[in-house]
Formats: sequence, C-alpha cells, structure tokens
Amino acid sequence: MGRKALIIAGRLTQDHEYIYPYYRLQEEGYEVDVAVRGNQMVLGILGAKIEPNKDIPDLNVGDYEVLVLPGGAKAMEYMRQDKELLQFIADFHASGKMIASICHASQLLISAKLVKGKRVSGYYSIKDDIENAGATYVDAAYVTDGQLVTSPHYKHLGPWMKELFQQIAKHR
Repeated sequence: MGRKALIIAGRLTQDHEYIYPYYRLQEEGYEVDVAVRGNQMVLGILGAKIEPNKDIPDLNVGDYEVLVLPGGAKAMEYMRQDKELLQFIADFHASGKMIASICHASQLLISAKLVKGKRVSGYYSIKDDIENAGATYVDAAYVTDGQLVTSPHYKHLGPWMKELFQQIAKHR
C-alpha cells in the first residue's frame, strides 16, 4: 500500500481549506480519502462539491499516515458533536501520526481533548475556546506542537501545508 492521507469534511466546510490540501497531498504522492458522515456529497460554504469515498464508521487509523481537518464555522457546529468522529481523531493522535487542522477545525481538536498544554492556532474568533481548553493560542501562519500542525486562516494554506510535509518527513 502506498502513502495514504485522510481529509474529514462536512456540510459547509470551508472550500479553500478542503480543496488546497486535497490536491497538495496528491502532488506529494498521497492517495487521498475523503470522509463525510453518511458518505454523501455535501457542499462547502462557497458551494464546492465535496464527494467522499468513506464514511466515519468505516475509518481505520492504521490505513493513514496523515489526517487533515479543514475548517468552516458552520461545519464545526455539527462535526464536533459527532462522538465517533471525535474518538477517531483522538485515536489518530494516540497513534503518533500527524494531524493538520486549519481555522475553525481546531474546535475538533478541542472536542477530541487534544489541546491541553499545547500551543495551538485557529481562527481568531475561537481564541477563547482554545485557551479555555487549556492550550496557548498562537496567532501565526502555522503552529507545530508535537503531532499537531494548526493554522488560523486559509490565507496561510501554503506555509501550513509546507510545514506539515516537513513534520511528516521528520517523523518517518
């Protein structure tokens, strides 16, 4: 099996934060799976079609080298209530593999109980959420703490993904 990456998205995911990592991962030689609850096509907040090939119950941590979590405030309202999804994220982290989240997706890291004691970025409006979860909020293009690479906004997609690939190379 070649290198595999997983992107988990939902209805009203931020389009840029899904599309850019999807193609960058492929450029780096990854086979990319996309998971959406119900394994049904959903629309991003700007109307991009997100067509999954996996459902949350079918995910296996051992199948993937890296997990990418695109943001979107509306998407997170629903996704962070999905206990099975949060358990998968926690299990992925426990496996020692890299997780990249951007913008509001830091809320998934919060709900999966992964941020306490960490340095984390996310959209500025969730700074209080991050700090209340026991993390230190950092406003930077990307922040790396252990296996987490976080970013506050899609304007930083390039540096964020570059850092993710550098961290993956370090952890091989």
